[in-house]
Amino acid sequence: MAEAATRTRRDQPLFIRITHWVNVPALALMAMSGLQIFVAFPYLGPRDGLYGWWPLQGAVPPAFMRAGGWLEGARALHFAGMWLLVANGLVYLGYVLASGEWRRRSFWPQRDARNAAGTALHYLRLRPAPPQGFYNGLQRLGYTSALMLGVLLVLSGLAIWKPVQLAALATLMGGYDGARAVHLLSLAAITVFVAGHVLMVLLHPKTFPPMLTGGAERVPTTDDQQA
Repeated sequence: MAEAATRTRRDQPLFIRITHWVNVPALALMAMSGLQIFVAFPYLGPRDGLYGWWPLQGAVPPAFMRAGGWLEGARALHFAGMWLLVANGLVYLGYVLASGEWRRRSFWPQRDARNAAGTALHYLRLRPAPPQGFYNGLQRLGYTSALMLGVLLVLSGLAIWKPVQLAALATLMGGYDGARAVHLLSLAAITVFVAGHVLMVLLHPKTFPPMLTGGAERVPTTDDQQA
């Protein structure tokens, strides 16, 4: 047990780095082809009762944000991106569960909630930074939320794809039109996360090289091992 506790590991193990970078083209492909599919009916809600809360009814995303050229071409690209994202996500989950990496990467309220709130207040320049470990609570909250959004994207996409065969799933999403809304809003939320993630990397550039090289080898801290 003592030997296991003192075993070193890289900041960013190889499987984490591979799955991280595979997500980049997978998400880009899904987002751009998904917007091309959306152009076929750029509204939210049923035709006889569009959602009043959606302010962009009929708005068409610019061409540079879309991929696929036409509906069927976009659908083919979208499914290719989806299966790549699903396969990559399963590899990631399998690795973090088997290796114990989930302990230092996942958000656990009892451990991370106070630190996340304190870190957010620090970024707003309202208080000093709380103690920072391998990841702070706000990072863990962001990464765990992004993972949950990825699951929601896939489930809502399946409900749109097979609303009859997966009627129970579609019903949970509010029906076919509700699933479209969930799908689009999940994409918007992931886009916001990615933008924030890139901004944080620009503000803290020393976090970027470990995603290429793996970073230093360290003994996990007590904070990393608790969950």
